[in-house]
Amino acid sequence: MIDHPAGSGARDDQPHNISGNDRPERERIVDAFMSLLSVKPFEQIGLSEVAETAGVPLASLRDGFASKLDIYGAHMKAIDRAVLAGRDLGLADDPPRERLFDVLMRRFEILAPHKEAIRSLNRSARLNPPLALALNGLMVQSQQWMLAAADIDGSGSKGLLRAQGLAVMFASVAQTWLRDDEPDMAKTMAALDRALASGQGWSRLLDDLCMIPRAACRMRARLRPRPRRTAPSNDAASSADDGWDDLREAHRTARPRPARPSGGEAPAV
Repeated sequence: MIDHPAGSGARDDQPHNISGNDRPERERIVDAFMSLLSVKPFEQIGLSEVAETAGVPLASLRDGFASKLDIYGAHMKAIDRAVLAGRDLGLADDPPRERLFDVLMRRFEILAPHKEAIRSLNRSARLNPPLALALNGLMVQSQQWMLAAADIDGSGSKGLLRAQGLAVMFASVAQTWLRDDEPDMAKTMAALDRALASGQGWSRLLDDLCMIPRAACRMRARLRPRPRRTAPSNDAASSADDGWDDLREAHRTARPRPARPSGGEAPAV
């Protein structure tokens, strides 16, 4: 819940009016919203105010966005694109932790001009749990792309948990970043390094936990009792005996008996 699009700049007492800008309306709307957010709380920003600051008709704003949260989501996509466009392919052979460190520090660099708006949004989120929950959902989606930028698997249920953990970690480090006024962001780098070291252990634990269901299934398959051949029931045995008796009786009656010889006569052959 800690992001900002490339558009609004340093903080003024009043938001920047960008109605004369030649950029597409969508970008101007996002920039206008972030400019307003830098000087007033999220809940006090009106949609008509955003349209007026952007210099677009309110109908055009409705065509492009469903809500203020939707505008903020577009801002986060802009940040994602900027981070992904600056991906350093020369780090492909580095450990995953180093690649992720580079990606997240680049994100902080892109967000650097917009700290006031981010502070404002954080204050609103702390007082508004539904807003905080919605922002968390946006951040999890964003962090899935950050994992992809670092060439770390973010798919499936395990990837979703990994992205959620990364979103929480990024929000935590962002608190240090908001107080870090040094150009080299040394405090932010140190906080991020510590968080990633801690998160690395959590990721290993997650891998181990995800192995448990598979191991349990294999163990269950090995311990599953084999089917036994059951002895026939008394009724079945009796029925079988009756069947054999009937067969023997049929065979006995169908076979002609030779006549007993009388006196000294030899039997017919």
